[in-house]
Amino acid sequence: MDGAWRSARERWQRERLDPALERSPVRRPHFRTLGDIEIADTYTPLDLDGRDLLQTVGLPGLPPFTRGIHPTGYRGRPWTMRMFAGFGSAEDTNVRFHQLLGAGQTGLSIAYDMPTLYGYDTDDPEAEGEFGTCGVAVSSLADMEVLLDGIPLDRISTSMTINSPAAPIWAIYIAAAEKRGYPRKILRGTTQNDILKEYIAQKEFLFPVEPSLRLVTDTIEFGTRELPEWNTISISGYHIREAGSTAVQELAFTIADGAAYVEAALARGLAIDDFAPRLSFFFNAHSDFFEEIAKYRAARRIWYRLTTERWGARSERSTWMRFHAQTAGVSLTAQQPLNNLTRVAVQALAAVLGGAQSLHTDAYDEAWAVPSADAALLALRQQQVIAAETGVANTVDPLGGSWYVEWLTDEVERQARRYLEEIDAMGGMPAAIATGFPQREIADAAYRYQQEFDAGEREVIGVNAHADPDEELTIPLLEVTEESRQRHLERLARVRRERDPQAVESALARLRDVAGRPGSTDANVMPALVESAAAYVTLGEMCGVFRECFGEYREHAVV
Repeated sequence: MDGAWRSARERWQRERLDPALERSPVRRPHFRTLGDIEIADTYTPLDLDGRDLLQTVGLPGLPPFTRGIHPTGYRGRPWTMRMFAGFGSAEDTNVRFHQLLGAGQTGLSIAYDMPTLYGYDTDDPEAEGEFGTCGVAVSSLADMEVLLDGIPLDRISTSMTINSPAAPIWAIYIAAAEKRGYPRKILRGTTQNDILKEYIAQKEFLFPVEPSLRLVTDTIEFGTRELPEWNTISISGYHIREAGSTAVQELAFTIADGAAYVEAALARGLAIDDFAPRLSFFFNAHSDFFEEIAKYRAARRIWYRLTTERWGARSERSTWMRFHAQTAGVSLTAQQPLNNLTRVAVQALAAVLGGAQSLHTDAYDEAWAVPSADAALLALRQQQVIAAETGVANTVDPLGGSWYVEWLTDEVERQARRYLEEIDAMGGMPAAIATGFPQREIADAAYRYQQEFDAGEREVIGVNAHADPDEELTIPLLEVTEESRQRHLERLARVRRERDPQAVESALARLRDVAGRPGSTDANVMPALVESAAAYVTLGEMCGVFRECFGEYREHAVV
């Protein structure tokens, strides 16, 4: 069979390709993915190099899960449509939540504002000027109560994009749910809680690496025992990609981060099959359509082999890479913003064809501001059109067996494994971060892309290709009002005035005692954080205790 293909390939090149190239040369000498993988003119079974496709590709729902973790794909039910939402006060965002749920959204995803992401209350001097501009402000349990008002927490899963203060914010969510009568064991959702990628890419770190990793491990342990339906961490490549990495770097560094969290949980005494089924991942859906699909397929295969070969997982669920995808915010352009609708639709389709379990689609106006209600609704409708009208969900993994897709999946996996071996040789991701290795690799990739963009080798429509020098912005933009800020500040002042001061002092004393001890099962911070949240201790006060006990992280220059 290979001989027939080889003969046919040679004849095609001699009789068809070469004459065509003489008449009309190709547009450029090399065709490459965004991640710099060189792409051939066409692919045949010869490019799969005699691989055992039953073992490496197989069938949906069977190891190594290249074709997806579920045998029915989206035929059983579509992916969760989880739109990222949050701005201004809790009241503002609660209205948006109800609008999106009423329009058919099937899960919540909370965006927090910058002071919340850095563990400050809104009235802290460090928070000046940042209220509600990139998400909702949550300073205490009182805000979370308003934020979740009317949301059926027993039926809606909630994802929260929060990292350094993830443990306190999760505690506030748990306290709010329990106050409304929902037992913690039935709560479903995901806390992003991926601190290592903050040192690598997003830079919203608070504390040094070691105590920060201890907090993540505390949440994994607490969730395993108390909240069996909750994903305590979403290991996030999204922000690594937004910082300028390639698809391969995003995949490799994300899996290396995941390996560090698994090793920390194992060192705490947890069994792999007790906590691994609730690990989840979060990837970018960028513009290089087939490279993104290959990335997702390779990710599942690598994670399956790691969990079985390195950590000895026996439960199949422990080996599943379940992931959420979000379209690439960094690809959105302020110029000709309606072009973003096309970018987002293509990126979302790649995530679907790659087998995402849930998906967020960016709104076309996000290069300018937090999405308006109309833009957010339109972004949700893009997912709904893909699910209902395109037919891509009719069969499981429709691109499985494509010679190009399978070759590209293998190549992405090969390059990602090379990074993983290098990081392992350094002693794991925390050690690699200390040397600045992933930071340098991302910076180099971002610089290379910028050079190619500046030279016109990478075209962005409306920016360095087909630009309109006379363009004027005409889209409506969402603005956070001063009234919204004052409403939040008044509630915060009322909380401090009306709460029980003895309960606050007692909770903070317990938190300080537990945080001051080394991380272990008997010094898990989560029970003390839930107690503090229920007593209306503010986020800033809880993070203040951590700052006292752990200190603050200062990044060293990477050269």
